[in-house]
Amino acid sequence: MAGEVSLEQRYEASMVLSGAGDALAYNRGNWEFEHNGERIHEDVKRRGGLEKLDAKDFPVSDDTVMHLATAEALVIVGEGEQVSLYRTLVDEYVRCMRDMDGRAPGITCIDSIARLEQDNRIPFNKVGGGCGAAMRAMCIGLRFPDPEQEHLLIQVSVESGRLTHHHPTGYLGAVAAALFTAYAVWGTLPVEAWGHGLMKVLDKACAYVRNTENCVEQNMNYWGYFGDQWQAYLQKRGILSGKSKPQFPEPYGVKERECFYREVSYRGTGGASGHDAPMIAYDALLRAGDSWVELANHGFFHGGDSDSTAVIAAAWWGALFGFRGVPEINYKGLEYRDRLARLGQQLYELRGKPLDASTFGSHVLEINAEPAGVRVAV
Repeated sequence: MAGEVSLEQRYEASMVLSGAGDALAYNRGNWEFEHNGERIHEDVKRRGGLEKLDAKDFPVSDDTVMHLATAEALVIVGEGEQVSLYRTLVDEYVRCMRDMDGRAPGITCIDSIARLEQDNRIPFNKVGGGCGAAMRAMCIGLRFPDPEQEHLLIQVSVESGRLTHHHPTGYLGAVAAALFTAYAVWGTLPVEAWGHGLMKVLDKACAYVRNTENCVEQNMNYWGYFGDQWQAYLQKRGILSGKSKPQFPEPYGVKERECFYREVSYRGTGGASGHDAPMIAYDALLRAGDSWVELANHGFFHGGDSDSTAVIAAAWWGALFGFRGVPEINYKGLEYRDRLARLGQQLYELRGKPLDASTFGSHVLEINAEPAGVRVAV
């Protein structure tokens, strides 16, 4: 498993394969916006199967472009630039929007980033529960993989998430995507225990959000949905305690998965929400184990927001298994492969390093505009 592949290669694979999963699932929008998963599988079969899908023919979507932006911000600050992480994230997100032609960026991301160009604060958004924060957060887990840095993982995931998705269902998806990446980097916690870990971390995230005093009442009014949905899912799979193997129905083919993904979704589009994008990715990883082909069958090729579940699932899978068993054709000619690989290397070198306050100079994120507010150096 994880121990058989070097950590350095797993870092590279996490970034590169996240892009590959995104690109293959997106298929220039043809598969992301196809709501009939059976048709997608038929199309993949007609093309010769996953082993014949050449990444050079599949550009990445907005998911990878924004994941690159998050990773590059983490690297810029981690390597000693005297800027705040918050400000750098804003700059990188604004810059990456120039690279969205043909990549289908989400409306919430477009609107929020346009606002960030004028104002550094995004207000609470009662319809901001989409998956746009989750799809770009895996690299946060690569940067802060150590259990001792869990508070930083939570903080950066929440604040980077609510730059565009200021709603707990949205930014808690970022927490899940980052946390499970960190678990994959450890390589010692069984995958079936990850969900149990998330439920404990949600309490810590809640305490953090309360302490920021940033739209607390509005956030708390919508807080319960994410945790309730995840608890129900973990109970359904029999892994709420984290001590059992997951239970799947038999058969669990394309039809059954399509029904299940719609069932756990917010409004029938599997993977479109902050809660179910990482949930479907997790379900796929639990089912696939170390099989890249099965990961794709379950997490890439389905009706709904397939590229968002794919970009997340593939990042976790790469962090566990590296490139082992992945056909080179699926990633060798991938758009932005070199950038993704380089960032994986840089994040590997930065992993676990503290965020020294001096790194940010006088630049801090003031969560509350009042003088007595909490000041957080991110």
